[in-house]
Amino acid sequence: MSGALALDGVTRRFATQVAVQALTLDVRAGELLALLGASGSGKTTTLRMVAGYEHPDDGAIRLDGRDITALPPERRGFGMVFQHYALFPHLSVQDNVAFGLEARGVARDVRRRQATHALEQVGLGAKVARPVQALSGGEQQRVALARALVIEPRVLLLDEPLSNLDPLLREEMRTELRETLRRAQVTALFVTHDQEDAFAVADRIALLADGRLLQHGAPEQLYDRPASRAVAAFIGRGTMVPCEDRGTHARLVLGGVARDVAVTRAHGDAPLADALAVLRPEALALAPADATQGWPARLVSRRFAGSATAYVAETEGPAGPVRLELVTAERHGAVGDAVRVQLVREPVAVVSAAE
Repeated sequence: MSGALALDGVTRRFATQVAVQALTLDVRAGELLALLGASGSGKTTTLRMVAGYEHPDDGAIRLDGRDITALPPERRGFGMVFQHYALFPHLSVQDNVAFGLEARGVARDVRRRQATHALEQVGLGAKVARPVQALSGGEQQRVALARALVIEPRVLLLDEPLSNLDPLLREEMRTELRETLRRAQVTALFVTHDQEDAFAVADRIALLADGRLLQHGAPEQLYDRPASRAVAAFIGRGTMVPCEDRGTHARLVLGGVARDVAVTRAHGDAPLADALAVLRPEALALAPADATQGWPARLVSRRFAGSATAYVAETEGPAGPVRLELVTAERHGAVGDAVRVQLVREPVAVVSAAE
């Protein structure tokens, strides 16, 4: 039975460096939560504290309300999938999965039966007798996942489990990983620096930077309603443009053309004194230079990407040139062409420029 995990004011210091600062975060029973951040953000240190390999200097870690801060890793009942899988090259696929059960004193026949069932759950039931070294990278990742799940962990911890896969396999494994964890109904804490991994796998995302929690919520919430300039810059792509925040809407002036746009913000309805509008690529479209609506601009970059084309259009903002990124299925002109950039999706997020 999966458990609810809670971090209450957890802090970890290394000499004079604070790796994690007063982190408070809940992971609901059966939820998949991604710890997302750049290198040095504190996400791996947080995972190691949850696993019991690091001890917090302050704060507490609780499982279903019980304080487990002082419990050693082997008494927490957690499963873990490491970045490099940590499989035993001299063992078969089945024996790799059964290893954790053997360490718990489970009888040979029982553990082999349970290992086979776990491998069937990840689509490797036909390869139980194979040497683990004979498997592809994606298959080895699934063996590591089966080994973690076979012990029926209260919480599953995953440390960058997709980072060693090539791009095509990585995209496929994102879907497989989420579906497998859904079937297992296990609480999972998933560490990654890749926001596409986080978006594809997680129910919620906790974004960390410099050991602090910037924002947590559903992927759509962080993307559409970032709580700060730092969140808007890290999550997704887009251009932040100075604007006059008027509450329900904001005024943007680009290329000498003013437009009032509907806005949304993460915290409350009060206008921000020094605001930036976050213009996402998919919220913008290109139109001919003689169109009656849109901001005048000039194309400075064009990149064909199969089903879509990415453009960068430059216009004048309140404080100098502004480059707007767009992604569209249509193809409009060449670099150097004059165009109009139209806003085709509202509301847009606004964040404070002061942060």
